[in-house]
Parts: sequence; structure tokens; C-alpha cells
Amino acid sequence: MKLKKITPIIATLAFAITSNAQAEYPEKDIRVIIPYSPGGATDVIFRLTGQEAEKHLETSIVPVNMAGAGATLGSRHVKDAKPDGYTILGSHDTIATSYLSGAVDYSYDAFEPIALLTQTINMAGTYADHPVDSASEIADYVAENPGEVTFGMTPSSTDHFFWAQFLNTAGISMDDVRLVGYPGTSDQVSALIAKEIDFAMLDMPTARSFFESSELKSLGVAHDERMENLPEVPTLIEQGIDMRHYTNRGLFAPKGTDESALSTLEEAFKKALDNQELKNRINNELGSIVNFTPRNEYIEYLEESEANLSTAADSIGFNE
Repeated sequence: MKLKKITPIIATLAFAITSNAQAEYPEKDIRVIIPYSPGGATDVIFRLTGQEAEKHLETSIVPVNMAGAGATLGSRHVKDAKPDGYTILGSHDTIATSYLSGAVDYSYDAFEPIALLTQTINMAGTYADHPVDSASEIADYVAENPGEVTFGMTPSSTDHFFWAQFLNTAGISMDDVRLVGYPGTSDQVSALIAKEIDFAMLDMPTARSFFESSELKSLGVAHDERMENLPEVPTLIEQGIDMRHYTNRGLFAPKGTDESALSTLEEAFKKALDNQELKNRINNELGSIVNFTPRNEYIEYLEESEANLSTAADSIGFNE
């Protein structure tokens, strides 16, 4: 009889202890794996948002750069990490593009999406004294130098797809150009400044200071409108190249991460992006759009995005 009375008490205590442990998340630092080198747009944006989000978590968010293997080294590390909410991934469309290119055997569905944070406007760019001054001139430049013009990109990442779309829209054969692979955008910026390549996909988080110092120049913005901080640079559409292109950055956790941890992280980053000062900096300085999208809506967004990227992969020959 005594045992029967004790058993429910033990169960109640166990439930209380478990509930209390879950309520205390997070109990230690959270690592955000950034699958690119320091200094690129992905690195800058996740560091800034993480610094603000940790104020709402009462613990540190530690950015960890894990570049390599076309940004898949970092994503695989998170995919295989313990699903406890303490190792998450700050990445973008490259998760799907790596899958579509055959670089990895997993896509968005290998993770628990947390939230979409920002969208960064992309652009074609080159070094300051390059003879090409606008995106509309690239086709003629390639025609005059077939097989010699070089385009920087990270294999199977967003800029790889950017150039595939650009070349197709501008009427340039991929057989007439050379695509040169780099670990990330910041590495391509260094290569541009050293004049090792002709063109690279740029964005404001990575290239702003180099635009201001006149070391680099934008040739055209892949957006519907000109950017406020580059008002003199026409859009690709204005130049007769009907193209829009953005890098969509969000957070992901290992599959099986507890829903309470996901909700806690989602709410912390939502509050971070409600900060007007941070929002202004992302919009005005970093050429990006704050577009916080919660978990459930983000999952639907990713499904649609992957379908669209699959169509683009056809033009590169990835789906053959």
C-alpha cells in the first residue's frame, strides 16, 4: 500500500524536475555556426543580430565561423549536432543550392527551421579601374575576350546561381566564361581587389567600405529599385537585364530539437529585430531588408524557395 502511494509522488516529482529543466533553457552559451569566413555578409548579419538577441536570452550567443566545402562543412556539423538548442546554424539559400547541385544529400528538411531574419540585395561588381562600368557591358566584354573572363563564386552557393541566372538572362554562354571558386564572398572581394578575377556577386555588408574607398564598384543592383546608399547605380532591370536576386538568411537547428527551445530562439531573434537601431543599420548600412518570418511561415517559404531554385538549377545542368 505504501509503495502505491509513493509511486505517483515520484512521478509528480520527476515531471516537475523535467518541466523545470525545460523552462530554464538556455542554461549555457549558444553557438551559432556560420559556414563562411569572417567578414562576409552572412558573418556580419548573424553577429549583429546575435549580439542583440542574446540580451533577451540572458546568455551569450557565440558566433563560430566554420568555412569550407562550399559552406557545407558548417551545415553538416549542425545537422549532426546534438539537438539540444545549443548548436544552431546561421545560413541561407546555400542549404538548398548545395543539395540541388549534388554537393550534399540533405536540404532544409534535415533541420528544424527557426526563423527567416533578413534578405540581402545582391549586385554585380568589379574592381575600380576595370574597363567594364555597367552590367550591360559584360556581354560585349565576354564576346571580345571569350574564355578569358573570370567570375568569382562559391561552388553551389547563392552566387553560383546568381551568375547562372545573370549569364542566361544577359545572353552569355557559360562556355565562354570561367567560374572561379572561393570559400566565401569576403575571399572574392580580396581576389577582386588583387585583380585576380573580373567580376563577383557583391552586397553592401561585404563591400560597403570598398565602395566608399573607391576600390570596388557596383555594376548593377538585382532589385526593383535603386538602393538608397548607391543611388547612382542603376538596377539590372534598368539595364535591360530582367533579374532580381536576394540572399535569404535564417536560423536552423538540428532535427529533433525541442519545440520549447525553438520557440525561445524564435522569440529572442524577433525581439532583436524589433530594435529600431539594429533595423536601421541592417536596412541602411547593410543593404538588406529585415523580413522576420516565424517558424511555421518560414517552413512554407523554404518549400517554395527550393522549388524555384530547382528551376534555376536546370540552367546550370545540376538536374541532368
